[in-house]
Amino acid sequence: MKSEGKDVIGFGAGEPDFDTPEHIKEAAIRAIRQGFTKYTPASGTPELKQAVCQKLYEDNGLFYEAEQVVISNGAKHSLNNIFAALLNYKDEVIIPAPYWVSYPELVKLHDGTPVIVSTRKENNFKLTAEEFKKALTSNTKALVINTPSNPTGQVYKKAELEKLAEVCVENNIIIISDEVYERLIYGSSSHISPASLGEEAKKLTIVVNGVSKAFSMTGWRIGYAASEKAIAKAMSDIQGHATSNPNSIAQKAAYAALDGPGDCVEEMRQAFEKRKNFMLSKIREMPFISCIKPEGAFYIFLNVTQTFGKQFRGKKIQNGEHLAELLLENYRVALVPGRGFGAPEYVRVSFATSMENIIIGLERIEAFLTELE
Repeated sequence: MKSEGKDVIGFGAGEPDFDTPEHIKEAAIRAIRQGFTKYTPASGTPELKQAVCQKLYEDNGLFYEAEQVVISNGAKHSLNNIFAALLNYKDEVIIPAPYWVSYPELVKLHDGTPVIVSTRKENNFKLTAEEFKKALTSNTKALVINTPSNPTGQVYKKAELEKLAEVCVENNIIIISDEVYERLIYGSSSHISPASLGEEAKKLTIVVNGVSKAFSMTGWRIGYAASEKAIAKAMSDIQGHATSNPNSIAQKAAYAALDGPGDCVEEMRQAFEKRKNFMLSKIREMPFISCIKPEGAFYIFLNVTQTFGKQFRGKKIQNGEHLAELLLENYRVALVPGRGFGAPEYVRVSFATSMENIIIGLERIEAFLTELE
């Protein structure tokens, strides 16, 4: 539609709309001019690994050695390496729903079985220890935790993580902790890594993070995982045969991001928080939709079940995909249906777009909703 010159407001963005900070871009330019354009060690440069270790120590209170860190082509690649290293045929990975769309697919790519556990709105879409225990079988190998969450924006509290970690320790279950939205948290919430909950939990936890979201570096493709040495060695070996090293220039840029000033991150976080608050105030005034206040990331997860069965210009809304289709075709607003996140009653709205777009887009959504009969 955009290629046809149509004015479409997109609320689907899974990346910050800000440019990569200047000092990071300059580091990449210097790397090119200095000829840093050759292979690096397959699991990343010693310099960047050490910067990750320093970050984990300063921000999360976690001590890792460089050989426990694997730098990859984005956090998604880190997850792929993890599942490749961990899973054998029929091994089960417990994934709380709503979930990021790639978790179950990555598990299946490596012959594992994703076990989807639906969480409840009453618990702010967070897995409880009781729900976790009910899903356990003799084949359970790992649990995926995403905090802050894509798509719900919810953040696990320390007490909630402690109960989940206790079950993992009792049953020797690996915790795969996706923390890529860690620096984008709002209000009084704070980020807690499961690896910080004691030595036993740390041994079982694989921390996944990257520079994409916090530093607006999605296209640079640098992520990392920190784990026990044996797992890190396996991931490094797999990566060495699959892709070799991450981009050398992007590694220099990522080092500048982790080693440099954090003002740029805080400026983005504050802008996101302002947009979030504005969107929430407007959404709460609209008919037929509702949401839980997000505590992190840059998404609002809208419950749209009250629109199902309503008529729009003679067409009965059947599900979330149908609603998104009608909204796009008639009001030129793009949302992401929740089915891909394991939550078909919902749609995801991103506030990683300008305030101007947010204002216009919300006006169009409200106009669409007021037409429903």
